[in-house]
Amino acid sequence: MNSSDQDAHWMRRALELARRGIGVTSPNPAVGCVILDRAGEVIGGGWHEYGLLDHAEIVALKAAQQHAPDRVRGGTAYVTLEPCSITGRTPPCAGALIQAGLARVVAATIDPNPAVAGQGLAALRAAGIQTSVGVCQAEARRLNEGFARWIQHRRPFVLMKVAMTLDARIAPPPAQQTPRAPYWITSEVARAAVQQLRWAADATMVGIDTVVADDPWMTDRSGLRRRRPLLRIVLDSALRMPLDSKLVSTAQNDVVVFTVSHDETRAIALRNRGVRVEVLPADTGVAERGGDRSSSPGRQAGRVPLEKVLLKLGEEGVLTLLTETGTRLNTAFLDAGLVDRLHLFISPQIMGSDAVPAFRGLTSFVHLADVEVERYGDDLGLSSLLRDPWPPAQNS
Repeated sequence: MNSSDQDAHWMRRALELARRGIGVTSPNPAVGCVILDRAGEVIGGGWHEYGLLDHAEIVALKAAQQHAPDRVRGGTAYVTLEPCSITGRTPPCAGALIQAGLARVVAATIDPNPAVAGQGLAALRAAGIQTSVGVCQAEARRLNEGFARWIQHRRPFVLMKVAMTLDARIAPPPAQQTPRAPYWITSEVARAAVQQLRWAADATMVGIDTVVADDPWMTDRSGLRRRRPLLRIVLDSALRMPLDSKLVSTAQNDVVVFTVSHDETRAIALRNRGVRVEVLPADTGVAERGGDRSSSPGRQAGRVPLEKVLLKLGEEGVLTLLTETGTRLNTAFLDAGLVDRLHLFISPQIMGSDAVPAFRGLTSFVHLADVEVERYGDDLGLSSLLRDPWPPAQNS
């Protein structure tokens, strides 16, 4: 195995460790680290969990120093994200790696935080440690798209999920629908994959039309560990939220209704049932564009302002928002340019033009590039990054 193959091998191992942190690291990134001795043998490894404080590098160093304390100096660390260089809840990891006497540090990608990007690697180089960045970079960035969006813009990464037929329909014609009962477009296998998306997200969102039509739970039923409850978001401009809905009946301060309504009676009724109600100023339907005021796609007067919702969620440390919305909100999010990644679950059915469309009246073309394709039984999954949250890639 040559040196580049070896680097890729161990970085993939570090990525495997990092994935163990999904669901338990937010609002920190998921990071993994593997430490080899001078002979190239593994002596330590670890991943970050927010509640346990220690970053992945520290976990790996502690394991290595306990397992083989005399073999750490002169070794190599493989870490999926540039070691931090500033003191936060814990001391900087770059300093710990220097103190341990490592000879080389390989990072998959730089820190996306513009305030510190490159500083950890610079500190290591200044201490005489050989550094390399870019090994398995695409995989590492894929893992922390939410953190990259949030740390730079203080808003969540928006992952739009749409389950639809071959002719882009998401529900039967209204006359054929059963009130407050969902019609499953996709198979159980595909729906299990959606639970994985919820598990990896901090919040999931529906519109009030979906609540009224389907009465969903919107819970994470993956059975996997998570550090904090999945935040369940409802956009409800007129506060039509049914008090007997599943969302309200199961609310434990994990359901948030964003509205522009000032109906205090309805708001109090919801709050008394454990639902948070956030009242925002209504969207005017007009946007500032280079000094000119003009109508903006996806912005309708009297609607809940999507941009303000995202900023509010960002303030609360929501890194990834999974939208599971209907026709109107799917279209509004895409037209407003707020979708970062689009994940389509496509069922081999054709419902016809009278069925409910996934999108209606899109004002701009949406192109899917570098599409990831998966099979879920007879269903097909297509995932595409529409807006890359990361700064330009680096390799050195």
